[in-house]
Amino acid sequence: MLSPSPAVRIFLALEPVDMRGGHQSLSGKARRLGLEPLDGHIYVFLNRRRFMTALLWYDGTGWCVTKKRLSKGTFQLPTVSADTRSVVIDSATLSALLQGLDLRAPRRRWYRRTPPIGS
Repeated sequence: MLSPSPAVRIFLALEPVDMRGGHQSLSGKARRLGLEPLDGHIYVFLNRRRFMTALLWYDGTGWCVTKKRLSKGTFQLPTVSADTRSVVIDSATLSALLQGLDLRAPRRRWYRRTPPIGS
């Protein structure tokens, strides 16, 4: 699992991307969003049906691309305004996104109290 330093920002692109491309097409997409992919930050892209994601970053010596495809379900986006093209997320949100958790509807887990032993 990725564990970026607190200085690394994580940008989530909200427009769908064709996942057949590599680092050149993903860096071009980041530049079209007004971002600079050579700055060492992480850029997250999703496909149209949101079951595949690609992470792109430049570590100073070369490009790194990590892709993930969910076997069930889709990646859920955080709630944002309609005209937003990208959003900055933290590493905990990235981890939840990559696990396929729903970022829009966090649920509280309720536990049933167990009776004390001997009662």
